[in-house]
Amino acid sequence: MDTFRKEHDFLGERDIPDAVYYGIQTTRALENFHITGIPIAKEPLFIKAFAYVKKAAALANQQCGVLSAEVTEAICYACDRLIAGEYLDQFVTDMIQGGAGTSVNMNVNEVIANIGLEHLGHQKGMYNHLHPNNHVNCSQSTNDAYPTAFRLALYWKIQSFIGSLEALQKSFAVKGEEFNHVLKMGRTQLQDAVPMTLGAEFHGFSTTIREDIQRLHEVKALICEINMGATAIGTSINAPEGYPQIVTQILADLSGIPVVLAEDLIEATCDTGAYVQVSGVLKRCAVKVSKICNDLRLLSSGPRAGLNEINLPRMQPGSSIMPGKVNPVIPEVVNQTAYYVVGADMTITMAAESGQLQLNVMEPVIAFSLFSSLSYLENACYTLQSKCVDGITANEEICKNMVMNSIGIVTSLNPIIGYEASASIAKEALATGKSIHEITVLERKIITQAKWDEIFSIENLIHPKFINV
Repeated sequence: MDTFRKEHDFLGERDIPDAVYYGIQTTRALENFHITGIPIAKEPLFIKAFAYVKKAAALANQQCGVLSAEVTEAICYACDRLIAGEYLDQFVTDMIQGGAGTSVNMNVNEVIANIGLEHLGHQKGMYNHLHPNNHVNCSQSTNDAYPTAFRLALYWKIQSFIGSLEALQKSFAVKGEEFNHVLKMGRTQLQDAVPMTLGAEFHGFSTTIREDIQRLHEVKALICEINMGATAIGTSINAPEGYPQIVTQILADLSGIPVVLAEDLIEATCDTGAYVQVSGVLKRCAVKVSKICNDLRLLSSGPRAGLNEINLPRMQPGSSIMPGKVNPVIPEVVNQTAYYVVGADMTITMAAESGQLQLNVMEPVIAFSLFSSLSYLENACYTLQSKCVDGITANEEICKNMVMNSIGIVTSLNPIIGYEASASIAKEALATGKSIHEITVLERKIITQAKWDEIFSIENLIHPKFINV
């Protein structure tokens, strides 16, 4: 039979199951917020980050003389358990909630208090010995503890996402080397342009991803500025002298993240510009990876009635009615993930704009949107790398034949016979279906076979040199 303990806040009393480590304020959040169905436990890095914040606060408060050694030790013990990944099932509040994250902060405070109470030999709920607000939340507000924990977790998640991009970038680089000898037709506006190599195309994919990896490293620095010690609005009310500087240094030492104290705590408590910029970089990554997926789908289209220059790994049957059909399901799912990230960016933009005066109360939906975007896009990049890019093969003969049958190669004749003559040859080739070689060398005899062979050698098509008369 379940047993209960009574807890109270200034709104009244609640019966709390003895088995749980959260308390009355978390219970109220459970009653109030049924939005995503996703509890904060699904973001374990967020809980770990909160534990570092609470541990740093306790140690700073002890150093400032406002917490006893016994209380500090109990809080640190509980935080260490959370950092180790324990008690995740006790973090039950919804990811999207009202109150600027107060329910999350109190969920953490209550769990730490009750773990600490048991460590001290007391029963859960005996808050006269270790109180969620008076002790665990000492010298803090949700308005500095929540964004600080958010930024620590965001830092770790960005670093993890960078790992997935690095794996994808390396995969494209390997394919670039593998396909360096494969001659193919380049295209602009879906029309034949000039020759290139398939390797150069894949090297381009690798380079564009590497650029985004650099942008992510840059944006990580923005979220290292924290407002810990700002308390309610940035005036540091109820915090002892020197506490903001001390807690920031301790937090940097504990977490290994180079956090620094914001110069203006009033501004830092209400500003969410860093999240907008992080989201913008994520959107950039999503858009660029999605564009690459579009290219992969085009290059592999067909196989007999499309470009068919590359083969994507055959992952699953593509139709319930058309036998033998195989679809590019991996690029498709990455496309869809990118669309989600683009939409989340708009959510973050509007939430950042909607903060009023000294606080932005919309930070929970910003956190949810950034966390989900990072997780989904990381999964998508690993999926694209392992289930698609690593297994791509080239159809070399098809690529080469498309080049030699293309009208686009007439561009290479411009320096020798001029634009007007080249355009005339292209026009005739389009009208008659004849090849550029047939019209130029065999019929009009504008250049010799030897000059043609020099211009259109494989080496010159892959690494073009300026050739004139």
